[in-house]
Amino acid sequence: MVQVFGYSHQPVKGLYLAYQAFSTIFIRLPYWVIIYLPKYRRPRPSWSLKHCVTTNFIRHTMNITARSGEFVSCPNHLAITEGPGVKGAWVEAAPHLIIDEVASWASVANVKPARIPGYWYDKPGADIPIGQKPMPGEKVILCLHGGGYIQSSAHPNHFMGVIIRNIIQHCQPVQRAFALEYRLSSTDPLPSANPFPAALIDAIAGYNYLVNTVGFDPSDIIVEGDSAGGNLTLALTRYLVEHRDRPEIPPPPSGLILVSPWADLSNSHDGPNSSLTTNANIDYLFDLNTMRGLWSRQSFEGPHGLDAAESNRYISPASKSLTTSFKGFPRTFISAGGVETLYDCIVTLKNRMAADMGEGDGDGQVTFYEAPDAVHDYLALPWFEPERTETLQAIGKWL
Repeated sequence: MVQVFGYSHQPVKGLYLAYQAFSTIFIRLPYWVIIYLPKYRRPRPSWSLKHCVTTNFIRHTMNITARSGEFVSCPNHLAITEGPGVKGAWVEAAPHLIIDEVASWASVANVKPARIPGYWYDKPGADIPIGQKPMPGEKVILCLHGGGYIQSSAHPNHFMGVIIRNIIQHCQPVQRAFALEYRLSSTDPLPSANPFPAALIDAIAGYNYLVNTVGFDPSDIIVEGDSAGGNLTLALTRYLVEHRDRPEIPPPPSGLILVSPWADLSNSHDGPNSSLTTNANIDYLFDLNTMRGLWSRQSFEGPHGLDAAESNRYISPASKSLTTSFKGFPRTFISAGGVETLYDCIVTLKNRMAADMGEGDGDGQVTFYEAPDAVHDYLALPWFEPERTETLQAIGKWL
């Protein structure tokens, strides 16, 4: 069996990608069209032919990159990648804010605070200078992107930027958002880098930047994260809540938006009747126990080991092996696709938060929005309608 990145070196990579391009265009795509042309063969009755073919294409592409590596280079934490309309800013390290358990975990992983970039997004029609001081009562969204802690970017030209642009477009009180280019993790066969809690340390610095550099009041900050970014959003908030009595630590934000959050990095939700199994052939997300999925978990957990996900409330707040409190968390909006593999762990997260905070509309409560026939992180898929627009409208109403 080919291991992760087994075809990542030239000339093997070029030959492998050429073969995959040919077979996808001339064999797989026609085959998918044929088998999904009859509506009764589609995974969900509401899905169009485009839904079926595109979802299969994304799943297949992710399987390819698990063997070949990414097709093109992506912006990362090492530099601000300039471009037309790009508004990058440096976030200075905040070592004085890293204390207690997180400092201990950082020592074990040999992770140190570092200066990282971030990118400002403006509402359409606005042109706000980089880092401009907020207007009285102005709200801002701190965005933490998904990608399994191993890929993707906060850069406006990355395809994941569509989530940020659409959210601020639908949220009337918000004129801008700040997306953090936190450090990504990796492990063998790539160089080992940035395991937990590197991303959390960066998120703390990003939050501190909005509060103490730009000047936003925490009551005007909403933190948004999709997939692994949702996991990071929960970890950041937990850190702020658990240290709210420390004068050097900024208070928690006023709200959270969790889009398909990856809330359990352990195996506690595995099983033949779990969504990880029943939705495996519907959702595009890779298997979390093999190839790229397992590599993602190993990269992120690093020297702490996979067992850390079973017992660490910062890594797996929805792990069934944990009793985790959400008392003191701000009001939260959670969205989930009904056919995503992470559905069960998202529901566990929702139930735990609601038990501690209350469920429904209102301050200090949890709002859960399910799109029954949607896949993982569907807000990043412009063609996944009407679920995408309906969810964005619900977020705008919630805010």
